[in-house]
Amino acid sequence: MRVDRFLEGRFPGLSFSHIQRIIRKGELRVDGKRAQPKDRLTAGQMVRIPPLKLDATKPRPGDEADEKNREFLKSITLHEDADVLVLNKPMGLSVQGGSGTTRHLDGMLEVLRDTQGQRPRLVHRLDKDTAGCLLVAKTRFAAAALAKTFRSRAARKIYWALVAGVPKPRQGRISTFLAKEEREEDSYMRIAAHGDEGASHAVTYYAVVETSAQTLAWVSLKPVTGRTHQLRAHMAHSGYPIVGDPRYFSKENWELPGGMQNRLHLLARRIAVPHPRGGVVDITAPLPPHMQQSWNLLGLDATRYDPIEEAPQE
Repeated sequence: MRVDRFLEGRFPGLSFSHIQRIIRKGELRVDGKRAQPKDRLTAGQMVRIPPLKLDATKPRPGDEADEKNREFLKSITLHEDADVLVLNKPMGLSVQGGSGTTRHLDGMLEVLRDTQGQRPRLVHRLDKDTAGCLLVAKTRFAAAALAKTFRSRAARKIYWALVAGVPKPRQGRISTFLAKEEREEDSYMRIAAHGDEGASHAVTYYAVVETSAQTLAWVSLKPVTGRTHQLRAHMAHSGYPIVGDPRYFSKENWELPGGMQNRLHLLARRIAVPHPRGGVVDITAPLPPHMQQSWNLLGLDATRYDPIEEAPQE
């Protein structure tokens, strides 16, 4: 680890400029010698740190914002151990930055950097408007293990959605090719043919859990592949788009029931993955407020048995 990053991790109250000054003046010594900020420390080296004055540890300007981010992350944590963090991502919060996006989870994770300088890493993504389980690796070891798990499709993911209409048959498999199409402001996943440029195979299992008359259905979804917007594009393609989807919902003369919010009704309900050190991490997220409101309105029981449990993994 770099010398300056080592100090930053050990003394979070020190400003980065103060850290640079300590090193530049030669007040910090590594094995009795002066060091450069970019020099890398190795296990077993002796680091001499000068007495740190109290005025040097005044909170940095960003500390208040950092503390707010720390509290926010704590408030949405569903599971945490030494290697793994599972967050309950709110609807509307981006996972990563993009054009015009300044507040996102990946940026917030910076405040959880440990004393060794390791910061938590994302191992998969959720769309901005999808709520629910987001898995984060806290260590390099966990990041490598979990990335391998996702590549081998050993991670089990279950999503809940509210769709327009009642899918027939009530349980099934959707298999298509999807390709990204760039539009004016955004990208869009279209159904493609095998062999089309950029087309990837996408497979989703679905099961109707409960219905509201014949107008709406609570559907449980198990994606086998993890393509961008896969579930949203697949449900729209099947003729049962997800309620509140601004990009893929195109049912003519369809009206949102009164009292229901026009927001994406898609939840990353459950994630189950082998833990990097053995055992399984199996976490469930609650319905976000807008979906809970719809479930209450329609009289749907969130504790019902979920038939998607029996769907194959391939």
